[in-house]
Amino acid sequence: MTEDRGAQRLVELLADHEDVFVTQWVTTVGESLSGRLSNAELERELRDLYAALRSGLAAGALTSREDGFAEIRSLLVELSRNRARQGFTPTETAISVFALKQVLEPSLTGSAEDVRAYLQLSRLLDELGLLTAEAYARTREEIISSQADQLLELSTPVVKLWDGVVAVPLVGTLDSARTQVVMERLLQALIDYNSTQAIIDITGVPAVDTQVAQHLLKTVVAARMMGADCVISGIRPQIAQTIVALGIEFGDIPTKGTLADALRHALDTIERDKKLAENRGSLL
Repeated sequence: MTEDRGAQRLVELLADHEDVFVTQWVTTVGESLSGRLSNAELERELRDLYAALRSGLAAGALTSREDGFAEIRSLLVELSRNRARQGFTPTETAISVFALKQVLEPSLTGSAEDVRAYLQLSRLLDELGLLTAEAYARTREEIISSQADQLLELSTPVVKLWDGVVAVPLVGTLDSARTQVVMERLLQALIDYNSTQAIIDITGVPAVDTQVAQHLLKTVVAARMMGADCVISGIRPQIAQTIVALGIEFGDIPTKGTLADALRHALDTIERDKKLAENRGSLL
């Protein structure tokens, strides 16, 4: 019964002073956001939250997990996702919930009933604030993951150098995830450009160890299964010394010091294969 009276007191307060409370709420939150969100948009968001809060309390809901607060949970998740995409901080996002405490506090008389009502509201807004923070964090993780995927795509371009020749200029560390992307993009490029020669340029790879070498070999094997010959270019003196010291074997895979040397090798191979095909044709 005590909780019911507290909830009823909150419903009365929210109903009697709606315009004043919403205006103060918008002002308080707007100051924390430093004008980076228009007052019209902010008022729309907070008025919707206010109405959902009133509705939940009127339905007798006492905690944020109850069905009566389903609407406000949905609104807060959407607000958090928007704030995360717009570049606001977690604090700037959560203040949209917590500022309501500051708005309502001066209206309470200090009676035992008002104290109970305020404590109940405080617990409820704390729960809703945590929900907001969790939704914000999930969205930021999604954004970071998406940006990482985009950077991975941009860092592994496949370019056509000549008719029948494509190249993958690698920059940075080559790990398992990136190797998979390189394979997929290279194999697709071989089909798209009808290429028989592929150059994997590691000029921008800072160091080559056993793991990196294994990743390169996997890429070469995948390309060969598509009928393409591979050349690895960008073998600098330091890289060559490291490869020898580690005992890494590239087998019959051609290696060149520069991309230009690799392109010349690929073109010579294409010309040689063309002449061999012509000779076999003349013999037939």
